[in-house]
Amino acid sequence: MFTGIVEATGKVVKIEAEGTNKHFWLSAPFFDDIRIDQSIAHNGVCLTVADLDRDNELYKVTAIKETLERSNLNDWQPESEINLERSMRVNDRLDGHIVQGHVDQTAYVKNIREENGSYVFTFAFDEEPLHVLIEKGSCAVNGVSLTVFNIRERSFDVAIIPFTYEHTNFHALKTGDRVNIEFDMIGKYIEKLSETYLKK
Repeated sequence: MFTGIVEATGKVVKIEAEGTNKHFWLSAPFFDDIRIDQSIAHNGVCLTVADLDRDNELYKVTAIKETLERSNLNDWQPESEINLERSMRVNDRLDGHIVQGHVDQTAYVKNIREENGSYVFTFAFDEEPLHVLIEKGSCAVNGVSLTVFNIRERSFDVAIIPFTYEHTNFHALKTGDRVNIEFDMIGKYIEKLSETYLKK
């Protein structure tokens, strides 16, 4: 379980293919605290640490076919900057919202504009969004807990403050880049329950 508050960014160093899986070796500023079997959100995707290279201070995570198809991990290249968040402790403050690290689908950057020192990003979907968005509701974009507004049929806006812009990989995003989207878990459960109720 995560909060959508990015701790740091890391870098992809090496990518290895094995069948339909991909192994990613990454660097992270908190490498000394990483252990095998630990869960870390990478651009909002929960991946398990599978191996450590202590000599080069790198760790390995593996993404299966389902994860690669549903997220933007296939776009990663060596030197790609990745948002990182370790799983929350039970006694932590929930500064963002409840994020599972289970990406629902991807969107792409449609527009970026600066507004009085902050930035407004418009994200759009090629297809109908898989789940509901509500005005001023929460959504995780590349693992960052954000409030959405100006919701349209296939797009929405978020406002990024300078601190978030500088301390996540939002500063590296360009028009056309794909991002990982995880819709609010509570909203997804309500939608599912509503569908079940309406079928009765």
